Amino acid sequence: MIKRRVFSQDSSISIIWWLVVAALVVVFDQISKHWALSLMQLGETIRVTSFFNLHLLYNEGSAFSFLASQSGWQRTLFVVIGILAALFILYEIRKHRDNSKFCFALALILGGDIGNVIDRLAFGHVVDFLDFHLGTWHYPTFNIADCGVCVGALIFVILEFRKKKS
Repeated sequence: MIKRRVFSQDSSISIIWWLVVAALVVVFDQISKHWALSLMQLGETIRVTSFFNLHLLYNEGSAFSFLASQSGWQRTLFVVIGILAALFILYEIRKHRDNSKFCFALALILGGDIGNVIDRLAFGHVVDFLDFHLGTWHYPTFNIADCGVCVGALIFVILEFRKKKS
């Protein structure tokens, strides 16, 4: 009987663990979106704190509603881009499996990408509901998948700065 090892002989983490990280982002994202959909109507706002609301929106575009006002062709474009991005990320995780920080960042981005692709396929838009604000200024409404993408990207920036310093 052959046992699979989580850590290979070179101490790199198995690709399976990065897929688990991505899957956790997808699961939390989808659960939170279904919760928001069951709690609110489109456009409804629930004040939570002085700086945070739940505000249900549907985003037919991409980041910051880019191309949201188009006739619908953008849905197919963003699904195709999302699937291609997921395949590229899987390739990069496999290629760089010995770099755990890099792969962790990629896994977060992968989970966010898949979470939003699921929305586009299921609903034709992305469900957003997290609304942070300061006075009358509001950051664009977003979701858990977007958090995965942003945190993953932030880790990339930090890793790049550290690499340039050394």
